[in-house]
Amino acid sequence: MVSQGAEGRRTRTLRAEGALKALMSGPASPDRVRRVLEQALVFAGAAFVAVYTPGEDGELLCLVESAGVPRTLFGVRDTYPRSGGSPVADGHRSGSPVWLGPTELAEGAQSRRTPAGDFSLAVLPTRGDDDGGGCLLAVSERPDGFDTEDRKCLELIADAVGCPAPARAAEGGELPANAFGLAMDTGRVEIGDDILELFSLTREEFDGKVETLLGLTVPEDLPSLMSVVEADHMSIGDRELEFRVLQPSGPPKWLRLRGRLLPGGEGRPARLEGTVADASKLRSDVTDVARVQRLAATLATAGTVRDVSQAVVSALRKPLQADRIALAELEGDRLVVTVLDPPEPESWPELWRLEWRSEWPDAPVRAMPTLAAALREGRAHIWPAGTPLEPALAEVGPGGLAVLPLPAGNRMAGACLIGWDTPHDFGPDERALLTASAGLAGQALMRAHAFDAEHELVGMLQRQLLPRRLPKLPGAVAVARYLPTTAGLEVGGDWYDVIPLPDNHVALVIGDVQGHNASAATLMGQMRTALRAYAVEGHPPDVVVSHANRLLMDLETDLFATCCYVDVDMEEGSAWYVRAGHLPPVLRHPDGSTEVPDTEGGPPLGVVAQADFPMSVLRLQPGTVVALTTDGLVESHEADIDVGLDRLARELAASDPAHLGLVADALLGNAQRSDDVALLLLRYDGMTLRPLRESWTVWRVPEAVGHTRRFTRRTLRAWGVPRDDMDAVLLIVSELVTNALVHTDGQVRLDLTLLDNRLRVSVADSSARTPVKPTSIGWEATGGRGILLVEAMSETWGTVPVSGGKQVWAELALSP
Repeated sequence: MVSQGAEGRRTRTLRAEGALKALMSGPASPDRVRRVLEQALVFAGAAFVAVYTPGEDGELLCLVESAGVPRTLFGVRDTYPRSGGSPVADGHRSGSPVWLGPTELAEGAQSRRTPAGDFSLAVLPTRGDDDGGGCLLAVSERPDGFDTEDRKCLELIADAVGCPAPARAAEGGELPANAFGLAMDTGRVEIGDDILELFSLTREEFDGKVETLLGLTVPEDLPSLMSVVEADHMSIGDRELEFRVLQPSGPPKWLRLRGRLLPGGEGRPARLEGTVADASKLRSDVTDVARVQRLAATLATAGTVRDVSQAVVSALRKPLQADRIALAELEGDRLVVTVLDPPEPESWPELWRLEWRSEWPDAPVRAMPTLAAALREGRAHIWPAGTPLEPALAEVGPGGLAVLPLPAGNRMAGACLIGWDTPHDFGPDERALLTASAGLAGQALMRAHAFDAEHELVGMLQRQLLPRRLPKLPGAVAVARYLPTTAGLEVGGDWYDVIPLPDNHVALVIGDVQGHNASAATLMGQMRTALRAYAVEGHPPDVVVSHANRLLMDLETDLFATCCYVDVDMEEGSAWYVRAGHLPPVLRHPDGSTEVPDTEGGPPLGVVAQADFPMSVLRLQPGTVVALTTDGLVESHEADIDVGLDRLARELAASDPAHLGLVADALLGNAQRSDDVALLLLRYDGMTLRPLRESWTVWRVPEAVGHTRRFTRRTLRAWGVPRDDMDAVLLIVSELVTNALVHTDGQVRLDLTLLDNRLRVSVADSSARTPVKPTSIGWEATGGRGILLVEAMSETWGTVPVSGGKQVWAELALSP
């Protein structure tokens, strides 16, 4: 319940009397009784209140109107026998108030049909024209029950509510044009002509079944409608909701249903009677009930904490005319704010600005003891203008502040703070709206928090299968982005890779394994590793993809994969690429024009064992951007892949390639997130320094090493390498070539590469066996010192597998 100050308690009776007079003096309306009952929630501290009147047969006391929480929480029934021993029957027969606390309720639970629990119950007779009138029933959950002021307020309400008749449409009588009557036992419904028109039906087309009308509504709105048309689940109190009905053309139409469940007597079924109207014509009179229903519908589809927060802000700020609203999660002793409206830091207290964390503040609860107390109590608190509060709260709402703890199960999920700059008068409707919204938001926040945590775990697992960082490239810059789908919590199969290759080549790889499960993620990791291994061996793109295809066929999996492999020559500004059932690359040229190459591709990997994967060439000028992506970015339910590729090309043309990371973020801004999305961008800048290269095929002749040394010396002189550095280079060449000739068979090749005063010596042979550095060498040993000499004379050395063997290499830093 909403707390009220001592001053409010001293004047509650007067305030209740004034509110009732205002209601009774106004024009008569169908909801007057309900609005009178709501005053018991505000002024008497009741959690539930209802009015009962004699039924048509005179044997039962029937519930005709109620307000508050669902009656089922307290075991309250919709009918009681007038001759029975229930408190409702006792109060009606005696004509005197009945006041029962938890102890009296527990004692009477066994002997008579009395609900029992930790609450208090009051029954007061209402005035009536005949037959003794009806009675008012009220329930309080407060430990002290109804105090003196509460009882006086309830007496005023009982006098004001009178004895409303359970009005029933005449059987067989003609209904008003906007009215309906539903028999709860058979599902037969009578509807007026206006309702038929709203559902786009004629009198001849309608068969009188409620199922026919439900079939014309939007499926997402069926649960709320079923809670009305099924008597066992119908919410007692506000029987009003908005729903959408499908139209022959155009968007669905919003309709508003207002109804009253009329309990049946002996041999007569209960009926639901009310009206249906076009909600678009009633927007200026949207009730708090409708707002709560809309908030509940929005929260039901909110997937993340940010979605929940935005929904609460949208539902509360405008109706309450608040100047600021904040929603925060409670994490330990801190409030982690998820949404601020307005979002500008200067609109919030100084303490919040000091604790600002990038986008949203992280406020300590210990600095706001009033807020901490409200969270411990778990009840909504409202402080009017002028209430002394700590600055961190007072500056939020100098004209009035509402703090709504957001309960979820047995804990507090967070809090919602609503503030006004000018003095604000909190009406009973606002209090009810705040309390109802807090419960909905708390549960939704917990669900969204769990979803966010699980989705982050899935994303983390996915990212572990992808490169942790991209390598620095000579003459190019590459960035990549990956977004997991928000449609579920399964690991996807999209991947990307950037593989540095010898001779200033770079392989760009992007692919997508069929499915969203652990099998797809496992296969994705295998395919990424396989493609990287085949690429490093030095195969051309078509051979790399063919090897990967045969590997996938040998794995005997039911899944297939698509892939695009691009081999970029950084020195020449050209690229050869292969497509295996995947999207083509999108090029953005330096002049801002874009191109989607229309070239032939091969089938997906794992489909055809002996498939051909034709290669296509790309010409890259400095400043060209190459974009590779998966279908999650360009394909959706609304548009096919070709449309999506054209949109991607237009967005890429409008981007600034100087900031490649911002370009990637902007391209992902329109992702539907119904599928995984992988994006890889490379901006080719060209190499300012091109390496010098020479190669020598070593013949297996007695003077092979000598010939190789002479070739190396001539090459180094032509390149202008200082004489002081030549001896070390010649020694390394001699040792590597000798090892290859002695320990391997087949062709041996020497490659020399000079770039920026760094010389790389590479010797390739046909053996896959890696040379092993000896751990110790004795005096009598005649070999084994070659690798030790190479290690001593070079800065670094190593081996890499290449097609048909291996390559042993060493690098030296030369004098300028």
